[in-house]
Amino acid sequence: MRIAVAISGGVDSLRTAAILQARGHEVFGLHMRLPADPGAEQREVEPTGAHKETQVHKLAARLAIPVHFLDLRESFRDLVIRPFLAAYHRGLTPNPCVLCNPTVKFGLLLDHGRSLGAERFATGHYARIEPPAAAGGRWRLLRGADERKDQSYFLYRLSQAQLAQTLLPLGDSSKEASRRWAEAAGFAPLIEPESQEICFIPGGHYADFLRRQAASNAGNDDGPIVDRDGTVLGRHHGIFNYTIGQRRGLGIPSTEPYYVLTIEPETHTVVVGRAGDLNVSECRVREVNWVSIEPSERPIDAQVRIRNQHRPAAAIIEPTADDAVRVRFETPQRAVTPGQAAVFYQGDLLLGGGTIAHQEP
Repeated sequence: MRIAVAISGGVDSLRTAAILQARGHEVFGLHMRLPADPGAEQREVEPTGAHKETQVHKLAARLAIPVHFLDLRESFRDLVIRPFLAAYHRGLTPNPCVLCNPTVKFGLLLDHGRSLGAERFATGHYARIEPPAAAGGRWRLLRGADERKDQSYFLYRLSQAQLAQTLLPLGDSSKEASRRWAEAAGFAPLIEPESQEICFIPGGHYADFLRRQAASNAGNDDGPIVDRDGTVLGRHHGIFNYTIGQRRGLGIPSTEPYYVLTIEPETHTVVVGRAGDLNVSECRVREVNWVSIEPSERPIDAQVRIRNQHRPAAAIIEPTADDAVRVRFETPQRAVTPGQAAVFYQGDLLLGGGTIAHQEP
């Protein structure tokens, strides 16, 4: 087949292209041109990232595959950065990769590959896709075989049409195997060290980025820090500086540490409490996307992951209304954070997921 591979310049996307090429497919690369200086508020054209693109060209040339560059700077701002900012200023903690994957990477980039004649689209994600077992059945998304690197959590918003067009060659492999491949193929010295930071927040300085990027003053106002009884313990300088479970930076003298429990954007209030107050027995999840199964009208036993590094917790998922569910945990979970994704599994099978709306003790 003719296959378009999302090439970032990292080891995973390069190995993906090499695997598909070795299987006899006609492979070409797609590279997203994203905002080079997202800290700037002006909408003028930014530097093209010539160094990055030169590196991608060199790496792809080693595999003898062409690369097409797609300018997605404005689309990325509209579809990822602006929703990310808006969520933070509503007291939420969004996951930008969850925003990007269905709209940009498996949306615009996939569509561009198809326009260039690609029959399939491939990425270096560590997750697995299984075709329907029977005609009319659903494509299934599963955890990657490498539990430490599994990235299925970030893909829960993909549609059936997107899954049907996607290949994930690294799903049955491991990150260590990719590193060994890079060494053996001579790519290791050419690949820049991987970063765990968000691609559009250099250095991981969230608060600085949010201050610079704020489209309005919403969420920037000072406000009170209160305990669960409403007693004022201190002042904050913008709710975007805080997230559920945060301990540092509160500035509240105490013999026992305080943690952020809730954020109330309507009153610019940050509510704090003790460690035990962070445990939550249930939460509401909205905008649910059912992936590997049809939407259910009955409760489902599942394991729920409330952030990427969270060990899935046993829970009952109860459908409510308007594409929402109530998640009842078998054991209370710590720091269930509005805005983060809650993703539902049965073993390796990813059932679906949604956005945490609010927590209940």
